[in-house]
Amino acid sequence: MTTTTRTARTGIRGLRGLRGRPRGDDRGQTSVEFLGMTPFIILIMLVLWECALIGYTFSLAGNAADVGARKGSGAEYGADAACRAGAMKDLPDAWSGAARVDCGRGAGLYEARVTLKVPVLVPGLFDLDIDIDGEAGSALED
Repeated sequence: MTTTTRTARTGIRGLRGLRGRPRGDDRGQTSVEFLGMTPFIILIMLVLWECALIGYTFSLAGNAADVGARKGSGAEYGADAACRAGAMKDLPDAWSGAARVDCGRGAGLYEARVTLKVPVLVPGLFDLDIDIDGEAGSALED
C-alpha cells in the first residue's frame, strides 16, 4: 500500500512506502557508480599521460639534435665528440640511457640525428617500443 501526499502549492510531494520512507531509496548509489568508474578513469589518465610523454619525446629529440648540430658546426677539433656531448647534455635520465646520436658533415651543413626511446609510465605493464627521431643541421663555420 502506498500513499501520495498532495498539497495545493507544490502538487505531488513524493511517494511514500509502507513505513514512511521514500520508495526506491537509492542512498549510496553515487558512491557505487563512482567506484565502478574509477578503474576506467585511472586507465584514461594513464593513456593521456603516455601521450604526453610521446609528445615530450618529440620535443626533446628535436632540441637535442639542434644543440648537437650547433656544437658540432662550431667546434675546431673533435666535432663529433662536441656534437654528441651537446646532444646528450640536457636529456633527462629516462631518455638519455637509450639515446643514439649520429653526427657528421653534410653538403655545407653539420648534421645531427638523435633517436630517443619513449619511456613507459608503468614499466612491466606494457612495452611501448617507439623510437622518435630528431634531425637538425647547422651551417659549417669554416
